[in-house]
Amino acid sequence: MSEQKLHIIIDGTEIPAEAGKTILEAADTAGIYIPRLCYHPELIPGGHCRLCTVKANGKPINACTMTVTDGMVIENNSPEMRTQRRHILEMLFVEGNHFCPFCEASGSCELQALAYRHGMTAPLYPYFFPARQVDASHPEVFIDRNRCILCGRCVRASRDKDGKSVFGFVGRGIGTRIAVDSEAGLSGTRLDAADSAARLCPTGSIVIKRLAYRIPYGKRLFDLSPIGTDIEKKRKDDG
Repeated sequence: MSEQKLHIIIDGTEIPAEAGKTILEAADTAGIYIPRLCYHPELIPGGHCRLCTVKANGKPINACTMTVTDGMVIENNSPEMRTQRRHILEMLFVEGNHFCPFCEASGSCELQALAYRHGMTAPLYPYFFPARQVDASHPEVFIDRNRCILCGRCVRASRDKDGKSVFGFVGRGIGTRIAVDSEAGLSGTRLDAADSAARLCPTGSIVIKRLAYRIPYGKRLFDLSPIGTDIEKKRKDDG
């Protein structure tokens, strides 16, 4: 039996969608990029970062968790949505300590790439300069909480894909941080460099040791193409 086919409208363009799919999944299939950070196709959606917020029938909603309905009208790439996302990105930068020029993830960091895509040159908000811990006790992996944006990918990946639950959130509000399941730090956990939790961090917060800077400038993931190009290419190829 074929999937029930629906139609939704994104920024004035009608596209087909399957019942049960989220707005973000339907947009990806149609080659329309909706910015995201906490979302990853290998993981259950978390809805943490709010970067994928769109207006669906006039109401703000997370595109990664909201399923489509027939005739749904979605506002994604409007000046209002772009401005809102830029402000979210600015807040993510000022709430942490992001040392982009010498970060191991520079050029492949999704946060950095989204800032470029949204024309962010410098945050409008004052920097918090928080005191954040670095844990390099593990022989293969280190975690630099200066760069953590609390996307929760490592939490979901470790729990749902690795079956280990190494990572978790502790604290509340501005004091929320990523913790590990050992008082000894990463060295006391079952984390392995091959784990999904170590691979799916969108920034330079969880880094596999002895692999830094191996890809030269000009050949890194987002050096030649803006983030989202792979999704938008689907529309050009179909078009």
